[in-house]
Amino acid sequence: MTDVIHDALRPDYIVVGSGAGGGTVAARLAELGFSVVVLEAGGDPVTTEAPGLPEHYQVPAFHALASENPAMSWDFFVHHYDDKARRQKDSKYTPEQDGVLYPRAAALGGCTTHNAMILVCPHNEDWDFIAQQTDDSSWSAANMRQYFERLENCHYHPIKRLVQHIGYDPSRHGWNGWLSTETAIPLAALEDTDLVEVLKEASAAAFVGVGMPVAQIIELAQGLGDPNDIRVVNENGEGLRYTPLATHNHVRVGTRERLLDVAQRHPNLTIITHALATRVLMEGDRAVGVEYLAGSQLYRAGKAPSDQPGERHQILCGHEVILCGGAFNTPQLLMLSGIGPRAELEAHGIATVIDLPGVGGNLQDRYEVGVVNRMGFERWKLLEGAEFHKDDALYQQWAEDHSGVYTTNGAVLAVVNKSSQTQPVPDLFCFALLSNFHGYFPGYSVELTQKHNYLTWAILKAHTQNRGGRVTLRSADPRDPPQISFRYFEEGTDTEGRDLDAVVAGIRFARTLSAKLHAEGHIEEEELPGAHVQSDNELRDFVRDNAWGHHASCTCPIGEVLTSDFRVRGAQGLRVVDASVFPRIPGFFIVCAVYMIAEKAAEVIAAQRG
Repeated sequence: MTDVIHDALRPDYIVVGSGAGGGTVAARLAELGFSVVVLEAGGDPVTTEAPGLPEHYQVPAFHALASENPAMSWDFFVHHYDDKARRQKDSKYTPEQDGVLYPRAAALGGCTTHNAMILVCPHNEDWDFIAQQTDDSSWSAANMRQYFERLENCHYHPIKRLVQHIGYDPSRHGWNGWLSTETAIPLAALEDTDLVEVLKEASAAAFVGVGMPVAQIIELAQGLGDPNDIRVVNENGEGLRYTPLATHNHVRVGTRERLLDVAQRHPNLTIITHALATRVLMEGDRAVGVEYLAGSQLYRAGKAPSDQPGERHQILCGHEVILCGGAFNTPQLLMLSGIGPRAELEAHGIATVIDLPGVGGNLQDRYEVGVVNRMGFERWKLLEGAEFHKDDALYQQWAEDHSGVYTTNGAVLAVVNKSSQTQPVPDLFCFALLSNFHGYFPGYSVELTQKHNYLTWAILKAHTQNRGGRVTLRSADPRDPPQISFRYFEEGTDTEGRDLDAVVAGIRFARTLSAKLHAEGHIEEEELPGAHVQSDNELRDFVRDNAWGHHASCTCPIGEVLTSDFRVRGAQGLRVVDASVFPRIPGFFIVCAVYMIAEKAAEVIAAQRG
């Protein structure tokens, strides 16, 4: 294989990955005048000629289809347990892959190309914890809010006109950033009498369930159903919430649009797609560049990986390499480059450059389960005619004026709550989906489009205690995905079982939201966990066997692998800016926190260059 050396490029910075971390930091550094090359293993989901594109990417309601589109998806199959007999109890287990599907994206924009677009700020405690652990006050919640304001371009908050006219902004939203945020509640929803009844009864139950019905009504009247209003954030607010989405005119937006916009305005930003990074080039302890393979579908997590070897390229940089591949691929790339636990490297014949035991450890996620209800009618009126492809009438409505049910991600109502009053901040995010959703498995996205008489309460347990997961190498071949084990519940570090009991509490709470609907015959049957699953021990077993997650984080944590300014310990010219940097998983949805830390990283890097 012949090396191609890009001497003509030699940028200030090489950024590996174009997702929420990489795309954000690269674009901002380019705007600040630095030359930047971005390496992305996938292609552009809008210009790629493949079935389902670009609509799977662009249409908010098609996000599940995007996650399984062969042209832009990487399918990791993870272990929830090291014990094989234990992990085989999960109905989502795929025997051929000995694991459970964990969708990731290989496309310009990274996982912002297939996520559910929900943008919710972390809790203040998440930032203050890092500030305390690192003795670095720049991580305090008071300082971190500026990065949210810098990136957001809010289009939905009722206070926007007031801000524009008199400059008074108690919400502390961002109004001029690069990431558009909207909400989507189609008018058709108000014409669906079954849905209106569900929302009415669930809302009433939620008011009571959070223990402060009068305060909740007042908050909603003041526009405080918004989880990103600083007044809600500062109060660790519980109760009914709507879900802000990263869309513009009800079309998905993310770091793809950000990068292309900046590249058009700033020729110092170069984007190279179909470039699979294989190792960081090191001279002693200094990162001097990146080696990558050029070619399509080279990584074996793809649905149909290429049998071609790819063409090996090398790019050298003037200042630094910034790794932004995410919680799975960043530790893999570090280890392939000789940075990681010595024993792990030696086991695969990789020479140790920096013995850094923390790389790949501390893997964390949120736990999720679904309370799945089959309704007592044939279909939601709102979904009449929904076939989830570009030939149906609802797609035509979206294409013509960006209206209708396809402007949503499927979530119609959310409730934030505490699993117990001992929780310092809310740890349960329960949201209603008009679908049968019980996790990820091959073909899950197609199943979601076929059953239109379901109501799922998706329960997300945040602020998890378990730190026991790990990413390890499968081989020294950079085209092989790593081995991933989350070591759920008793296998992990949560020896007191607090995570497990919190998810059980979430199921019980979700059931209260639907209790009257059951009693009045709107719900025909609870299919999962099922009416027969009632005791705490029965619910614990259900959770052990059925929980999943999709916010993998924390495998290169600040304080252990990284310094507080994102530098890899023991290395020069090498940083990490992605979901792997957190010591513990923040908030409810990871993408907002990653956007924020990437804005911070760009500021820190620029300041240190002088």
